[in-house]
Amino acid sequence: MSEADAVEHLLELLDLLATDAGSERLAAVLPAARAAGVPDHELDRVARATEWALRIRRTLTAHRRREAELEALFDTANDLAGVRDPDAVLRSIVRRARLLLGADIAYLSMNEPGERGTYMRVTDGSISALFQQVRLGMGEGLGGLVAQAAQPYVTADYFADDRFNHTGPIDTAVRDEGLVAILGVPLKLDRRVIGVLYAANRSPRQFPPDEVALLSSLADHAAIALDTAHLLEETRAAGETIRAHNEAMRRAEDAHDRLTDLVLRGADVPEVAAAVAKVLDGGLVVHDSDGAELARIGTTRALAPRAAVNASRASGRAIPQDGTWVCAVLAGRELLGSITLTDRPDLGDADRRLFERAGVVTALLLLLRRTVAEAENKVRGELITDLLTAAVDSVALRARARRVGVELSADHVVLVADGPRDRLLAAAAHHASACRGLAGVHGEHVVLVLPGTDLACAARDAARVLGKAVGLPVTVGSGGPAHGPEGVADAHAEAVRCLKALLQLGRKGTGGTLADLGFVGVLLGDRADIAGYVRATLGPLLDYDSSRGTELVRTVTAYFACGANLSRAKDELHVHVNTVVQRLDRVASLLGEDWQSPDRVLEVQLALKLMKVLGD
Repeated sequence: MSEADAVEHLLELLDLLATDAGSERLAAVLPAARAAGVPDHELDRVARATEWALRIRRTLTAHRRREAELEALFDTANDLAGVRDPDAVLRSIVRRARLLLGADIAYLSMNEPGERGTYMRVTDGSISALFQQVRLGMGEGLGGLVAQAAQPYVTADYFADDRFNHTGPIDTAVRDEGLVAILGVPLKLDRRVIGVLYAANRSPRQFPPDEVALLSSLADHAAIALDTAHLLEETRAAGETIRAHNEAMRRAEDAHDRLTDLVLRGADVPEVAAAVAKVLDGGLVVHDSDGAELARIGTTRALAPRAAVNASRASGRAIPQDGTWVCAVLAGRELLGSITLTDRPDLGDADRRLFERAGVVTALLLLLRRTVAEAENKVRGELITDLLTAAVDSVALRARARRVGVELSADHVVLVADGPRDRLLAAAAHHASACRGLAGVHGEHVVLVLPGTDLACAARDAARVLGKAVGLPVTVGSGGPAHGPEGVADAHAEAVRCLKALLQLGRKGTGGTLADLGFVGVLLGDRADIAGYVRATLGPLLDYDSSRGTELVRTVTAYFACGANLSRAKDELHVHVNTVVQRLDRVASLLGEDWQSPDRVLEVQLALKLMKVLGD
């Protein structure tokens, strides 16, 4: 077998990806190549290509699933803009819940007046007439508990779960339908739970947090549909107030149409905020869940107090706060951010409802924004990993980078940052995206690859921006510039050496280059023999300590750290001053009597610093 045979299998992988083949067909290429007798060194290439192809397939599948979820959410919002038949909208929501979560059945129950219980309103996928007519008393079964506690509940095995009040009629109906795993989320208006939306399977299943958030978002839309229908009924029966209600509804529908259309057309947060501010004739500020400002329209007001956001989150309503109105932006129970309306202290009921609906639309927009960011950050993080660890064709790397707006053919600075990694990664991804670069985790640190050649400026800016974002000191070492993908790994190694030196030299919270470190930087350069320098300077002490179990190196370190003060040194070492004197005499006998002369002191102290950088 020749290299051409391996190329044929590589081309087969590309052809399978192009035709949207499944993972099992992609995985079958490597065994086929092995069976065909492709040489081992070529099989390695086929194996790596198969792994990349499977990774691409997984990423595409995840993206399609998220796109389907978002499309369904937008379709639901669009339905609500012109809602006339609430039952039709509820059937659509239940059907979409079943489709998006891949559930065997989805259903919705409504609470009875007086909170006596909850009854089945809409089902999709149900095969049991008994189940379709079941009624749950308040606190009975999973649905009764959701209706009573006003929070989501999930069980992977309903009959084995003792958190619920199991009753004979309910268990009989659930068993007749064959259900095992059930997720239920509340439909809430103001502080009131009006019903429950469910997704269920006829086999054990875990429902992860993102599926709970998705079902909760659909439940919010179902509540809006019912609330809108209720308002229509009240308007028709209101007599003298019919014209005012009709105008409020017309204005609300028009505003919802406009906001939904903005989201569907891919508008960003400032555009949606500007539309809401115009409709409500006030100033508007949008913040994310960490308090970072996303948009500001027509106001100088600062961030709403956290207590006000929490109060709105708990009540599910917009609340007044010092002449402003604050509304938490939620996806189920997850806080995505907040919107603050200013210059409208006298907000009426109709405008208050419109402001709250703007919060629902903003939640959809932030979910989309987060999904897109997560997808891009994942691709950028994988690029960082491949640049530093994989023997990947540089042409392929350049092509992958261009798809996320990064041009690797240009010169790049490589930065390595030290700080709280989880929070630091999110901040680094945002900073890198703004600079049209890459960010990801490699080893113990967060790595950034940013366009440019000014190492010092890039490191200082990153330390400042990332430190402010995470609220803690962030230390950044830089390397490069890297010329194309091939130079990134060497620049990364240089940045790691720089970061270690900054930390060991007590420069935490700063950004720098090897050139900023003077002698230390020179010794840490590509051609420096650091270990040889340390051995040449401190070798006799290291050998003496090693063979006799003494602490001469530690004594010299403490002596210099205490400014050559014997009294302070003996306190630092917890020994008698005579012991310090005897040890220093031994040092003199090993290094020479001139070891404390200015030139020798510089050499010894530098060697001690470098020994720390090397990790002793």
